[in-house]
Amino acid sequence: MSQDSNSNRRTLLDLIRPVPADRTAIILPDSNLRISYGAFRDQVEALAEALAAAGIKRGDRVGIALPNGLPMVASFFAAATAGTAAPLNPAYKEDEFRFYLEDTDARLLILPGDGLDDARRAAGDKVPILTIDTDANGTVAFAESTARMPYAPPGPDDVALVLHTSGSTGRPKRVPLAHANLAISSGNVARSYELGPDDVAMCVMPLFHVHGLVASTLGTLSTGGTLVIPGKFNPLSFWRIACDYGVTWYSAVPTIHQLLLARADPAAGRPAGAERLRFIRSCSAALPPRVMHDLEQAFGAPVLEAYGMTEAAHQMASNPLPPAARKPGSVGRGTEVQISIMDEAGNHLPAGQQGEVVIKGPNVTRGYENNPEANAKSFTDGWFRTGDRGVLDAEGYLTLVARIKELINRGGEKISPREIDEVLLTHPSVAEAVCFGVPHKTWGEEVAAAVVVKAPVTETDLIAFCKDRLAEFKRPKQIHITDTIPRTATGKIQRGVVARAFAPDAR
Repeated sequence: MSQDSNSNRRTLLDLIRPVPADRTAIILPDSNLRISYGAFRDQVEALAEALAAAGIKRGDRVGIALPNGLPMVASFFAAATAGTAAPLNPAYKEDEFRFYLEDTDARLLILPGDGLDDARRAAGDKVPILTIDTDANGTVAFAESTARMPYAPPGPDDVALVLHTSGSTGRPKRVPLAHANLAISSGNVARSYELGPDDVAMCVMPLFHVHGLVASTLGTLSTGGTLVIPGKFNPLSFWRIACDYGVTWYSAVPTIHQLLLARADPAAGRPAGAERLRFIRSCSAALPPRVMHDLEQAFGAPVLEAYGMTEAAHQMASNPLPPAARKPGSVGRGTEVQISIMDEAGNHLPAGQQGEVVIKGPNVTRGYENNPEANAKSFTDGWFRTGDRGVLDAEGYLTLVARIKELINRGGEKISPREIDEVLLTHPSVAEAVCFGVPHKTWGEEVAAAVVVKAPVTETDLIAFCKDRLAEFKRPKQIHITDTIPRTATGKIQRGVVARAFAPDAR
């Protein structure tokens, strides 16, 4: 599919300017407010001018710690327009807020009128705070000032958004994303799923993360569609909201899909609200093939697993819409992003051979901020090294094996923890599973796992189950039954946290 030749020369406001003013841009189901594109554009302009009046200039970082809702979306657009948006997880504690505010050199922090005391303490007298709220008519404004002044319009190459990597393997790295990166990526998303003005997306992913910002928000608004934004995800109200507003798709991590599945009633058939779904998208963590199958059976829509990361302004690959093939366990083909497999020496490998997934495209960041060491390691001949191990098949479908740093090295045998996760998840008593390596005197590392169960089962039973399905060197020698498996705010399993928790028990 050809790419719009002007898409790499656009800014975020350019994405929504062509949409008729009277079309509905955003629905807030908690208050049943509908915001038109005309009203949304006016609000973004007003907020951007208020930020300029507060001293924000091109490139200045504006911290934003807000729950999902109209203030968050409008603040993101406004901060990216007047300066650079730096969204933060509202659940951070004081020390975390302090680190991210200092690391981004935030010149301002946008907060809700009430709560987030940790953020307020972290800002102290160093970072000015603006509070934002929505009135009964659905208009957002800052409480502190009504002053406005013109801002310097951004260009496509100006940094619109700065986010941090998860830091799961070290200190978080700052990822600057230009307006062009975001415009191109949102266009790739829109074309991948044939999004248009009749589509209604429900945003259940947090808007401090690239998944919710690009796939759900920009992908929808850039095509004149409607974005439904609950204050937070709730499996009890999800289908009622989908039914009330005619939702045609949603994107989420497997954790959210599984919460919806847990409440599905096979005897009752597809829930009311699912009948308009064109597709269900899954991204940001591995989707077990069993869960993909169960989702399609329960909700009657094709499930399309995708592959994204912050450094690529989100989407890199996706399984396609029917009638094209979607392959369980695969994250699909490159979506206007070049994907290759590279060995450690930088050689590109043929189909069928495993190696590191590398990508290239105008959506990809040009490099981490103030981190030449990371940039030297992450870029080879213009290709970005993702840190993921994978393999391409003859049709260009990508299957991810593991994060390279998460591979278990047992006496020289490299073991993918994801493979063992998926075997354990086929056991009828297992709800969640995570495999990891623990230190071993002889083998260097040994295989272990932790599971959350939904029916009584013993460690011995689970080890015997694996014995029939895995080669001896891959079998977990310990399986810990636990109440919860730690995840990031966006649903990714924190494999390293689990490993550290259980490593002292290694035999």
